[in-house]
Amino acid sequence: MLTIHSRLINAMITQALNDHPIETCGVIAGPAGSNLPLRLIPMRNAAQSDNFFQFDPQQQLQVWREMDARCEEPIVIYHSHTDSQAYPSHTDVEFATEPQSHYVIIPTNFLYKEEIRSFRIVDRMIIEERVRIVHQYQAELELQMVA
Repeated sequence: MLTIHSRLINAMITQALNDHPIETCGVIAGPAGSNLPLRLIPMRNAAQSDNFFQFDPQQQLQVWREMDARCEEPIVIYHSHTDSQAYPSHTDVEFATEPQSHYVIIPTNFLYKEEIRSFRIVDRMIIEERVRIVHQYQAELELQMVA
């Protein structure tokens, strides 16, 4: 299950709608091993396509190096589908190289707008998972109680 803050969902949707009709893409980083998405990093779609996304290679290298330096990993890898449902395409599966990541798809076609979905993609196998949207993470609550 993906537990994700509502502000991150809203940021992904806003980016997807702003980039439409081009597929949007990006990463949400979090502490390595935590499964806690915290830092949204919008990426450039080097393909500039309405049915395919590809991270800009230079930007991806820079972002992954930055995550390594901050002891982070890509908790969520997201992109939009501009004219289809939120389900990984054949190309999405082929390019899924982070088995620990949640692959989130945001549809921007009005027919599918309320259908943000998350998947695990491991060895080309697609497993849909539940998305739990929260307004505060449990870890945030615990930190506030200590302070």
